[in-house]
Amino acid sequence: MTPADLLAFESAYPRHTPTKNAAIRHSLGLSEARYYQLLVRAAASADGIASDPITARRVRERTRS
Repeated sequence: MTPADLLAFESAYPRHTPTKNAAIRHSLGLSEARYYQLLVRAAASADGIASDPITARRVRERTRS
């Protein structure tokens, strides 16, 4: 799974909802905790920023709190 894939998924499901949680488990085959770990790395990576700078920035800002 590439940073672009993770950021595209996050862009499709921007809010934390039960639907998103189910999609993480069933579509991606990941636990929610693992998804968010990988998402933070993807948002900080050069590939992630290049593929979707707006979503990458939103993820980075959300994790700074």
